Amino acid sequence: MMKLVIITFHFEYTDIIEAMLERLGVVDYTRFPMLEGRDSDGKHFGTQVFPGNSSVVHAQVPEQLLDKLFDQLTRFRESKPAHHHLQAMVVPIERLL
Repeated sequence: MMKLVIITFHFEYTDIIEAMLERLGVVDYTRFPMLEGRDSDGKHFGTQVFPGNSSVVHAQVPEQLLDKLFDQLTRFRESKPAHHHLQAMVVPIERLL
């Protein structure tokens, strides 16, 4: 069964997140780059006052790959304090066309 994984992270880590998905064979995803957002570090609006932007990935992930993906995301998040902003959640997909 397919699940929707929503991953939010600072945009500069886009290549790393996409590489994780591709290594697992997850090819169906949409990336929303350079979004404004707020996290535990404050606002990220891409301005001098509030530097940085967030990105969001919506990935369709087979249920059997969820643990592997979350293990990789957890290792990334815990590897540096700057990565602690990463968030991921799983949403059931009721229908898929």
